[in-house]
Amino acid sequence: MTKCQNVARIVFAVPFIIFGIMHFMGAGDMSGMVPSFIPGGVFWVYLTGLALILAGVSIIIQKYTHLASKLLAALMLIFVLTIHLPAVIGGDMMAMVSLLKDIALAGGALLIASLYPCERKSE
Repeated sequence: MTKCQNVARIVFAVPFIIFGIMHFMGAGDMSGMVPSFIPGGVFWVYLTGLALILAGVSIIIQKYTHLASKLLAALMLIFVLTIHLPAVIGGDMMAMVSLLKDIALAGGALLIASLYPCERKSE
């Protein structure tokens, strides 16, 4: 991996750790973003925060990076489908920014995943 790729990988991962910490610090406020058809609002905010932190750390330390990046991409696309797209359909055009941002982040996560082979247990 080149020096530029290493810097890009870290620059990509650090904001996810910060976003994860923000989920823990503002769980009460963020629980309103959890779609009403999903029970347990604040639980999902904490779980999402933990997932973001773990994905960021995994990408930085290069352990299970392929899996973490694919799961991160899936999480970003879940945000698009359950939070941002319904908001855009409901007329909130400012949600389009978040929708496009999360699609781009999902693409970046898939690109990171493609740089790392799938880790498999040797038997």
